[in-house]
Formats: sequence, C-alpha cells, structure tokens
Amino acid sequence: MDIVGFLKSQFICHLLICYIFIVSGLIINFIQLFTLILWPINKQLFRRINCRLAYCISSQMVMLLEWWSGTDCTLYTDPESYHKYGKENAIVILNHNFEIDFLCGWNFCERFGVLGSSKVLAKKELSYMPIIGWMWYFLEIVFCKRKWEEDRKTVIQKLLSLRDYPENFWFLIHCEGTRFTEQKHQISMQVAEAKGLPKLKYHLLPRTKGFAVTVQCLRNVVSAVYDSTLNFRNNENPTLLGVLNGKKYHADLYVRRIPLEEVPEDEQECSTWLHKLYQEKDAFQEEYYRTGTYPAVPILPPHRPWTLLNWLFWALLLLYPLFKLLINMINTGSSLTLASFAFVIIIASVGVRWMIGVTEINKGSTYGNNDNKQKQK
Repeated sequence: MDIVGFLKSQFICHLLICYIFIVSGLIINFIQLFTLILWPINKQLFRRINCRLAYCISSQMVMLLEWWSGTDCTLYTDPESYHKYGKENAIVILNHNFEIDFLCGWNFCERFGVLGSSKVLAKKELSYMPIIGWMWYFLEIVFCKRKWEEDRKTVIQKLLSLRDYPENFWFLIHCEGTRFTEQKHQISMQVAEAKGLPKLKYHLLPRTKGFAVTVQCLRNVVSAVYDSTLNFRNNENPTLLGVLNGKKYHADLYVRRIPLEEVPEDEQECSTWLHKLYQEKDAFQEEYYRTGTYPAVPILPPHRPWTLLNWLFWALLLLYPLFKLLINMINTGSSLTLASFAFVIIIASVGVRWMIGVTEINKGSTYGNNDNKQKQK
C-alpha cells in the first residue's frame, strides 16, 4: 500500500482525526470553564474569548469538509448581496435535507469570517453532548425542548441577551425543526391539508413561532434574513461518515438576502410570510432538479487557511504523546501500555460513532411519531 492510501485508510483516518478532535475539544471545554470568572467582570471579553475558543472546535469540522474531503461548495447569490456577507448580523434559514447540511452552513459562515460567533436554535438534548454541546453553552446558544409552551420564555430571554453581542453573528435556524424524510413529509402534508396550507414537495412545513420570535427579539440588531437552499449535484447523498472517510461531494448553496424590514412584525403576518418563503424555496428546488442550477450568479468564495492551520496546530500538539505511547508500547510491550493504547482507540472510535449517530436523519427527531399517536387517541 502506498503512503497516500495508507494515510487515507479508514482506520488511520478515524483514529487520528477523532483523537485530535476529542482531546482538543475537551481541552478547550476545560479552558472555557475557567472563562466563567470573566462573566461578572467583563461580559464582552468573555464573549470575544469564547468566540475564538469555539472556532478552535467548529473549524476542525469545517476543515474535514474543505480540506480533507475536498468538498466544493458553490455559492449562488446576488453579487451586491455577496459584499455584505460577514459584515452584518443576519438570520440564516437553512433547509434540512442532508446529514451534513449543518456542516455546509458552518462552511458558509467560515468563508465570511463568522464561524466562531455563529448561533443556532438547537434541541435541548445537544446541550449535554460533550465538546460541541458544551462549546455551545459558552456561546450562549439558544436551546429548546420543542415544546413551545415551555420554550417561549427561555427562547425570548436568550435571544434578547444577544442584542448587545460584541461580534458580528449569524443566527442559523432550521425552520422545519427536523430533517426531511418521506415519512415526516407525508405527515407534514397531512397537517398542511388539515390547516388549509399549500402543500410542499421538497420541504416540511416550517414551524413559524420560533422564527417569528427570533425576528421580534433581534429586530434592529439583525440586518437581513439569508434564505439558503442547499443541494448536491448528481443526486449525491452526503453523510458525515463519508466526509470523515475523505469522500468528495459537490454542494450548491443558493442564498437570497432579504432585508429584515421586509419581514412583518406581527406574528401572524410573519407566519404567513414564512409559509410563502417556503413555497418559493420549493420552487427553487424544482428548478434545481430540472436544470441543475439556481437563478443567480455562481461564486466560489475563497478558502481561508485558518481551519487547516488550527487543525495542524492541534495535530502537532497532540500527536506527539500518541506516537510516544506507540513507541513505548513497541519497546516495552507491557500489558499496561497495551491496555492504554487500546483504551485510546476504543474511546476515539466510540466517540465519533456516537457523534455521527446524533446526526443521522432517521434519529433526528420523533417528528411524525407524536402526530401519529395523537391521531390514534
């Protein structure tokens, strides 16, 4: 086996990448814990430091997409809007069809320098997830239980706290609430029919309350909504495991900049506006499947080197003790050394498999199951 083939073998890939990500992530989480002493003294300094620390974690995921798998992400947008990206606060609406759509969203953030400060509306369970979930806690991410009666007060409080955020940030939101599957789509369209809403072919019905509250709380802080529609060429079905294995994909991301002044303030009008937006997104999907392109100018934003440099820094820092352990294992052959090395492999493998499992489409939500139970009552 040649050296390139050896280095890209699944075993070496998983071991080294997972080892670096998990160990560096836990180190950064530990450092973030100590930054809590800054909150009562200088909240804005706390925020700026945690933006940089969070970047050290999330940029490793983007590095896998950009540099390891070599995935291309072509941006389709208006050239006038392009020059505003990264220079203003924005709400980014993403469709939710693929396992790596969140990673492509992060890639979008990275290309315009807002990855470290990007925010999401995430399910509460993710806050308990080591590394990424704990990182999000220090980034003041908005977590919700998907029970609006319980979530409303907490979500409003968290969103209002972002009004004085010292860095430009993008608030990424999946209005569908869960990833698209045929089963979920069928149930979603039954709901649309019952409520007299237009049916969608390629999306689930958007959940409007969270979006309306986000707009209300961030108005006059956020400048625009970036309506983003992601697709992959040649009917590719990308997975996080595929990216980890170095498989290259070809993504097309269509982004429309909509000034926030065009989004209604009234909650019911905002809900109607969002439903109309998703009808337009459906039409864009239809056009893409028919022609393989979007109605905008294709632009390939330049790679920034920082994701790769950050990963190389952690690799150089953390691979030395790993290789030293290997050498000791070979030289001594002691049972303790062998057990330690086996433990590292098991932890790395189990850790990455668990994180991949969290992202799998069929494990993304109980959406539809609850509706079926209600119908059966």
